[in-house]
Amino acid sequence: MHGFEKKGQRMVALCMLGCLLFNFPVLALFNVPATFLGVPVLYAYIFVAWGLLIALMARVAEKRD
Repeated sequence: MHGFEKKGQRMVALCMLGCLLFNFPVLALFNVPATFLGVPVLYAYIFVAWGLLIALMARVAEKRD
């Protein structure tokens, strides 16, 4: 049962990280008139941060305690 609680705490922490990454102060840092590989920087940041959160959640969900 202890492993389940630990995994739940990690998921909550990842949710909080997601709220931080997709909130105004951080998004404003990437809202610049530039491109990264032909994609606006803000869109590239959102896509990379989203993918990172999915990868971290998959790692936490699959990890055996």
